[in-house]
Amino acid sequence: MITFDKIVKKLLKKSWNVMLKSDIFEIIDPEQKKSYQSKIDKTIYSLKAKWHIIPIKSWIYIIPSQEDKNLNKIDLIEKYYLKLLKRYILENCWTNYYISWNKALEIHDKNFSIPEKIFITTKETNKKIIIWNYQIIFKTITGKKNEKNTNLFSKFKDFSEVKEIEDIKFKVSNLELSLVESCVLSDINEPLNIKLINKILKKYKNNFGIEIFYKIWEYKYIMSFNRLKELSKKIDEWLYTVFLDIVKKNWWLFIWEWLRGF
Repeated sequence: MITFDKIVKKLLKKSWNVMLKSDIFEIIDPEQKKSYQSKIDKTIYSLKAKWHIIPIKSWIYIIPSQEDKNLNKIDLIEKYYLKLLKRYILENCWTNYYISWNKALEIHDKNFSIPEKIFITTKETNKKIIIWNYQIIFKTITGKKNEKNTNLFSKFKDFSEVKEIEDIKFKVSNLELSLVESCVLSDINEPLNIKLINKILKKYKNNFGIEIFYKIWEYKYIMSFNRLKELSKKIDEWLYTVFLDIVKKNWWLFIWEWLRGF
């Protein structure tokens, strides 16, 4: 086990980062000896007391820069939010995810502000993490396939793309999917952002991958397409006919989703 001063020096080299408790344990005790557990616990306590590490949850820490030590907890979380988000994503679903719903559409609109809720569509994780005033909500995606309710992640992951925000890469539902997701009205989602949806419809009306819309409706979101049909009516005639055609082709899905309350 190395000395306290050497531990602090190693942590200083990691400043402006987010680390797991296991990462810090490895710095304190590279040999990972169980007999040192009591000393490790005392060292962790001292590191927290002197603000060399700042606990966010029991197993995740911010390694602050010197100026960060003057920040209050909420400002600190906001400064490190993206790094915390990426770490939580990696720990809970690795690469089997994409940012979805309203925040995904905002990202396409170059709005990178911190949302009160961010929805992460995953392959198999359903979980809510609360960090101060913010929620990270991991959810699987299901829908009808061959008359059976099934996990759709393998189908919908192809409708995602990588976006870089402050040098951190995230998978985000693509423009077409995020637009459709943002038109879902349900208890888990935020209220419809009609202003943003209309803005995206107007801005990208000539740039949408129409074939992607036709692929999405095979499995889900027919009620969203009905809303897009109504919203696009006053924006672009061609888009309106596309969404109208999708609704007409899938009238039976429309009724099924309506009965389920979607």
